[in-house]
Amino acid sequence: MEATIRLKRDLAYTGTILKIYRDTVVANGIEEVYDYIHHDGAAAVLPVTKDGKILMVRQYRNALDRFTLEIPAGKVDAPDEPRIECAYRELEEETGFRTEKLEYLMTINTTVAFCDEAIDVFLARDLIPSKQHLDADESIDVEEWEVKDLLELIYTGKMTDGKTVAAIMAFAQREGIR
Repeated sequence: MEATIRLKRDLAYTGTILKIYRDTVVANGIEEVYDYIHHDGAAAVLPVTKDGKILMVRQYRNALDRFTLEIPAGKVDAPDEPRIECAYRELEEETGFRTEKLEYLMTINTTVAFCDEAIDVFLARDLIPSKQHLDADESIDVEEWEVKDLLELIYTGKMTDGKTVAAIMAFAQREGIR
């Protein structure tokens, strides 16, 4: 395998949550131009009720032009914000519950071909009722789901959000749920 070398990286666009670069790369002796998207990162939480149900959030996603069912998640407020702090905040903001302790579950890279976004996923148990703190433009419904029903949505292709699918599958494996 020949070496791959990035010759240069030019910033093409800066948005509210990402930066898009144009990279010039030499791979196998061939010079190519790639789009590269930088994202500061995010955190997600798989909240488990005392009954073993999962709290899910239903919200509109503009990129898909539809509502999706997901685990609560959000971007870090600053590149150096610890992801676990982001997870505590997003859990309460989106679900109206908080917890005293989050357990690390996994890290996923969402789209490795052109984006460096990484999401740390945490597990929350011992949920404490609090209050949702939604942004003015957010509308989020919180729903309780059985793990087996979420697995069925995954297996039938009705749930496609990567972070949510990975978190539910990892949790189900860990808990021995089929």
